[in-house]
Amino acid sequence: MIRWLDIVKVANRDGLQWALGAFSGAGRPVSVRKVQQWSARLESVGLIGRLRPTYVDGSIVFPTRLATGHRPPNLLRQTTRHEVAVAAVSARYLAAGFEWARDRKPEAFLDHQADGVASRDGRIDLVEIELTPKSWQRYKQILANHSSRLEMGDVSSIAYFCTSRADRAVRRESDRFMFQRDRELLVSAVTFDEGGAWIAESTVVNLPVAALHE
Repeated sequence: MIRWLDIVKVANRDGLQWALGAFSGAGRPVSVRKVQQWSARLESVGLIGRLRPTYVDGSIVFPTRLATGHRPPNLLRQTTRHEVAVAAVSARYLAAGFEWARDRKPEAFLDHQADGVASRDGRIDLVEIELTPKSWQRYKQILANHSSRLEMGDVSSIAYFCTSRADRAVRRESDRFMFQRDRELLVSAVTFDEGGAWIAESTVVNLPVAALHE
């Protein structure tokens, strides 16, 4: 769990429920009480910190320097809500038996780093979490990068986890800027509300990439 938190940086109760369930082998979220017990135990020995920011529903946890050797994340950044959403998606992939890692760093100025990479049995999903729509110019650049990586065989598919507004934008611009063979390997689904809370049914089969691999 500490190694996972070191990757995702922050997580809320939802992400912790799924991650603890994944690492216990249950493949489903544990109870809120289990999360509370785990959090209290690790906080008491200084391995995690907890904060309840106004812009996130509920409290979030983060690993301390004692736990990881790294500086704790800056929880006042505007990206914190996005990072919490990334952790929620990552935890669900773990529960489905995937491994989760950071994407490689951009190799050039116009290169793009996705929010995460999920892999299992030779399948590699490039994962994006989209809480707010981007400009069409930015989508054009990102989608060109996605197509390039699909064609090179770096990844098997692209999965977007979105709010309703972002999902419409992703679908629209993907239809505009991707060739059909690449477009068929990009899936998008509405999984978050505008505040960044998970709203899709909390089952692993509702990962949007599932439809590509059934």
